[in-house]
Amino acid sequence: MRRLLPLLALLIVLPVGCGESGQSGAGVTAVATTTQVADFVRNVGGDRVSVDSILRPNSDPHEYEPRPSDAAAIAKADVVFRSGGDLDGWLDEVVDSAGGDADQVTLIDSVKREGDDPHWWQDPRNVILAVAVIRDALTKVDPDGRTGYARRAAAYTAKLRRLDSEVARCVGRVPPAERKLVTTHDALGYFADRYGIEVIGAVIPSLSTQAQPSAKDVGQLVDQIKSEGVRAIFPEAALSEKLEQAISREAGAEVGGQLWADTLGPEGSSGETYLGAVRANAATLAKGMSGGSVTCDFSR
Repeated sequence: MRRLLPLLALLIVLPVGCGESGQSGAGVTAVATTTQVADFVRNVGGDRVSVDSILRPNSDPHEYEPRPSDAAAIAKADVVFRSGGDLDGWLDEVVDSAGGDADQVTLIDSVKREGDDPHWWQDPRNVILAVAVIRDALTKVDPDGRTGYARRAAAYTAKLRRLDSEVARCVGRVPPAERKLVTTHDALGYFADRYGIEVIGAVIPSLSTQAQPSAKDVGQLVDQIKSEGVRAIFPEAALSEKLEQAISREAGAEVGGQLWADTLGPEGSSGETYLGAVRANAATLAKGMSGGSVTCDFSR
């Protein structure tokens, strides 16, 4: 009996590894169409959810060509999250070829839309709405994970509210008359509306990068930049900025820092996460629009 006592004591104090409701590791497989949506799902799902992002960092969703591996991933998924609008319209064909019975969740249907503009995540308040939908969708396919999903969604929502306040303070330091935006394409309309920025125009006057500007379009944009006194043109990180450079020379404006628009960036970049991308965009815009007189430090 004496020999058993140490063994019994050891068994009593040994930790029992368990996750939510006695499970550990990823119990749910989710597919997300875009890098932003994948980031949102990872923040809510945590280690309990394995997330496969169809789009990779620095890839243009407007020009994406689906791969056979995308259909294979969807066939195995428990739930598929799509951004919505014409940004990932190619998903329908992939789902049809994949089969499977995964739940499909279109996030744009649950946010405050601005017409046909699919770039809803550029307003953090929309992401807060989307996070609640992601939480509920994950809970539906994995009820045992309810507590963890709710906890992580609440924590990420708090970060999004803080982000929104920080960006509002940053952009608010730029005089209203100087808050003028020219970008590669019409991808920051939600951001501009949220933070009081006037959109003067875009190098590609379209919600999609697939459109091509005509010589007339470029000429009109140059005239607008001159007449409005725009200080900087902001290219997108995932696209060539040759046309922006040409327009800047003609209009007498600077080429500002690159923005994260349709995609997040690779690991180690300022746009690796949604929170980082929005902060980087705000700092870049504030500096460019103000001619360098306003700098925002989000590290504090």
